[in-house]
Amino acid sequence: MDQEKQKAISSLFEVVSSIERKWANEWNNHNVLGFSKTHILILDYLSQEGPKRPSAIADRLKVTTGGVTVLTTKLINAGFIEKTQHATDRRASQLEITPDGEDILEESRQQVSEIINNMFGMLSAEEVQTLRDIFAKCLLEVEINRHD
Repeated sequence: MDQEKQKAISSLFEVVSSIERKWANEWNNHNVLGFSKTHILILDYLSQEGPKRPSAIADRLKVTTGGVTVLTTKLINAGFIEKTQHATDRRASQLEITPDGEDILEESRQQVSEIINNMFGMLSAEEVQTLRDIFAKCLLEVEINRHD
């Protein structure tokens, strides 16, 4: 890699890190729900995909099953998800979003929408799509290289 490209990538890393910190700070400053972004991602996944085993959640979020246990315990205790028996494998449990979980998810979507609009509202739809495509390409390459 030439030196010019290396400098540009280093600068990009700094900008992306700053955006991530800003996003996290915005979430924390406006988060009246008391849940992390990952909690909300779990609720969203269960809302969109239906009941899932903890291992499926771990795969989707790229965390350990132990991490899923810690995260989902807080959601279970709050009444936003419930643990049920798997429909076809009675030895396995699955997690399912509750009506209260759907309500809190909708509230969080409104918060996320405000944060995203504040941070990216000045971009055109094409610019947002280009950013998404570039970052998706980078993530895919990282995944491919990790498995080599």
